Amino acid sequence: MLRVNVLFPSGSGEILSLPEHSKVGDLRILAQKTFGKGFLKFVTAEGHVLSNPEESLQAAGVRDGERLTVVVQEVQVAATRRAFAVWCSGGNRVVTWGDPTHGGVLPAELRNVRQIQATGGAFAAILADGAVVAWGGPRYGGDCSAVQDQLKNVQQLQATYCAFAAILADGSVLAWGSPDHGGDCSAVQDQLRNVQQIQATYGAFAAILADGSVISWGQPQWGGDCSAVQDQLRNVKEIQASEIGSFAAILADKSVVAWGNDQGGGDCSAVQDRLRNVQQIQATATGAFAAILADGSVVAWGNPDFGGDCAEVQDRLKNVRQIQATGWAFAAILADGSVVSWGSPDHGGDCSAVQEQLRNVQHIQAASVGAFAAILADRSVVAWGRAGWGGDSSAVQGQLRNVQEIQAAAGAFAAILVDGSVVAWGNEHEGGNCSAVQDQLRNVQQLHATDQAFAAILADGSVVTWGHPEKGGDCSAVQHQLGYL
Repeated sequence: MLRVNVLFPSGSGEILSLPEHSKVGDLRILAQKTFGKGFLKFVTAEGHVLSNPEESLQAAGVRDGERLTVVVQEVQVAATRRAFAVWCSGGNRVVTWGDPTHGGVLPAELRNVRQIQATGGAFAAILADGAVVAWGGPRYGGDCSAVQDQLKNVQQLQATYCAFAAILADGSVLAWGSPDHGGDCSAVQDQLRNVQQIQATYGAFAAILADGSVISWGQPQWGGDCSAVQDQLRNVKEIQASEIGSFAAILADKSVVAWGNDQGGGDCSAVQDRLRNVQQIQATATGAFAAILADGSVVAWGNPDFGGDCAEVQDRLKNVRQIQATGWAFAAILADGSVVSWGSPDHGGDCSAVQEQLRNVQHIQAASVGAFAAILADRSVVAWGRAGWGGDSSAVQGQLRNVQEIQAAAGAFAAILVDGSVVAWGNEHEGGNCSAVQDQLRNVQQLHATDQAFAAILADGSVVTWGHPEKGGDCSAVQHQLGYL
């Protein structure tokens, strides 16, 4: 037997015994079971990281009585609409599952992954050396071969629904994916210099340059053409996007400039004179914006049916602390912990049925199809909106106690309780029913979601999924790989 002294940086640990011909992966799995912690990295006394799970311990230089330092890595998760990708920063493995046409199958092993970004149906990973690897549906940006040799020293990635944009170390930009969704920036390539950040709608990108100006590209009706307001886009500090259609930029003087779909928030001229001292902006997916001003009041514009008109509740929108949005409605938390909502009544814009329960609200989560869930100060939950899509939590209300956080799929919610268990509700075919895996949902640390499924990361490094099996709700085929992250 091979005895290995495995110690955490704190000095705690144990001596683990394995057969002499064991692999690094065997040690990792044994340590995970022994310590009840997942995603472990082992470092030798010489500073060598045992990164290859298939390498034998002997080949890695681990001898009997060896002392190894073990570090718990932070697990990262990204999701397309129908697939998950899980990795540890700097790790040598990425595990994916879900719809193969939406990134659920990884074409090759990835090493030293720094970041992963997702479109609706593809992933792109930045590696430690600044190179990029993309996979998933080609029409979603899963094929970057046309710009592969230029993708060097990449610092950031941003995504529309079907395209990626990469900021390089020199501040230039490369794009790929569907040309109709921002995957072709050739028309503005020479203007994309000293880019600081990029924001995206469904089909267009907007880049803030170092001098505070903005360059946009992609579908004009989705914000890809900012020429009409180009001379106003000076000293831009932040850009917010409505998924289907428009951008809104906050300038240094706290005023706002908008462009894109005129019917979807791209024209704020009707409220321009009121957009002063803007602190933050929130957007519905369907084309409405809501701005919180310094005095705590709110100004809304865009599609009036989906949150762009808050006239009916304007007098109640005082001392607003934060705003959340479904696809069609807004909900604002006031300083006193009460809530005001507006927009489509059927999609969360009418909270009158639960208004009296909405007291001491701490946080609101939104399911994009049309429901809100609020965590109160006593850690109970109040939900409203589309009943079959998360807006009615009555079936599990008695279980929603000591809630720590809530995650949302498109039409369902899942809550982590203080004891590490999970309660789900909403569309039962798309993640709203976790009864089949309820006994496995223990010591849950994180929750993530595609449109129709959830993934829970447990303390021991295992992953539990539920929801639509072909859209991320079934990770059984890769469960054994997760132990090697």
